[in-house]
Amino acid sequence: MKISMPAGARHIIRQLNTNGFEAYIVGGCVRDCLLGKMPNDWDITTNAKPNQVKSIFSHTVDTGIEHGTVTVLVDKNIVAEDAGAQMVADGKSAHYAYAYEVTTYRVDGVYEDHRRPKDVTFTASLKEDLKRRDFTINAMAYNDEQGVIDIFGGISDLKDGIIRCVGVASERFDEDALRILRAVRFAAQLGFSIDENTQDAMKKQARFLAQISAERIQVELTKLIMSPHPDMLEKAYRLGITQIILPEFDTMMETEQRNIHHKYSVGWHTIHVMEHVPPTMIARYAALLHDVGKPDCKSTDENGIDHFYGHAEKSKQLANTILRRLKLDNHTIQAVQTLILNHDYGISGNIGIKAFRRFLGRLGPENFEDFILLRKADIAGQSDYRLTEKQKFVSQLETMYETVINEKHALSTADLAISGKDLIALGMKPGRELGEVLHELLEHVLDVPEDNTAKHLLQMARQRMNK
Repeated sequence: MKISMPAGARHIIRQLNTNGFEAYIVGGCVRDCLLGKMPNDWDITTNAKPNQVKSIFSHTVDTGIEHGTVTVLVDKNIVAEDAGAQMVADGKSAHYAYAYEVTTYRVDGVYEDHRRPKDVTFTASLKEDLKRRDFTINAMAYNDEQGVIDIFGGISDLKDGIIRCVGVASERFDEDALRILRAVRFAAQLGFSIDENTQDAMKKQARFLAQISAERIQVELTKLIMSPHPDMLEKAYRLGITQIILPEFDTMMETEQRNIHHKYSVGWHTIHVMEHVPPTMIARYAALLHDVGKPDCKSTDENGIDHFYGHAEKSKQLANTILRRLKLDNHTIQAVQTLILNHDYGISGNIGIKAFRRFLGRLGPENFEDFILLRKADIAGQSDYRLTEKQKFVSQLETMYETVINEKHALSTADLAISGKDLIALGMKPGRELGEVLHELLEHVLDVPEDNTAKHLLQMARQRMNK
């Protein structure tokens, strides 16, 4: 079985071999190649010690030398084109080079916190190195001379579509509890099932995820919900994972919606909405959290019908708390909150163009595409009650958006035909009043867009000043 690896990786392996050492590409890159995918990273493992690796290659970086990892930079003049490799600026030679992490075979010491080993010991055995890895599909190595080294049945599990721990599952999760979430993430990305013994250990040890940093949790959760199978979040719920990393989702799964507009619980509705939006971070997190406030807003009337008044505002507030807890960036948090707050707009239809312009100004035209996709997905996750009517309302919003954009209607003070400088030129002093005048002018042109001309707005400003 031949794998086409980048020229730089092949160069490093050959150089190590020439100097009497073993070397292989290892882990995820082997898995992806066997699945016919282009790897994001090409990691190399070897029995050479870090100082020996450094002595062989002229350009290296000590990226994790205490754990045996050295980054080797392969000069672009040696390897003219290296598809799939990471190109970085090489400060030593003031030009670009291809970067590869080269790690010495190692055996991990005792894990005391379910996160990292207390120490590591270098070993001369490839098998011992592969034995410490998480799943069989990630525990394979390859070089051109020996082909795929598959000691733990990774090829078979790839063919059968199974996520299975290397060796004893409970031991792998004791070493790093994040692997419990990673198992679900890989299953979601690859469309695989999870081995029963592995699932049993995940359920028993899910509580250890509480010891994992929010940053590491967020990386795996983001990959899971952006995968082709965000519905695997329900598997995480059943295994007790979300109870630790996202307890709000458990509450959503357990909140029924006895209402003619719905046929799923809040949680299952959320899953269906995620499946119907594009796999981008903002769209998927907005879908995940658009109804997170519903459990807190639930009320039931005398007819047994559930209502969720004010849930959009509550969901926005909770989303802010959750996304900051997960350490997402401010841009993503703001965009997600904006979509959540406005996700029900147009639910009742009969919206005029004037009201729509004000809405679009609040939303921001740059967010409209994500809004409309979320709106459509929200409808897709509901019952069929008034479905055609709801879809018609959405079409009306799209039509009004095209009109506003094509006719360049003003949506903010920045879109006005005049600016604060023009008002100052009229004799108005900088300050609060100037801002108030600009907003009054905006309110006018939101109703009468054709009045957004410098002549008309300056005339209005003069009249206000002369009052």
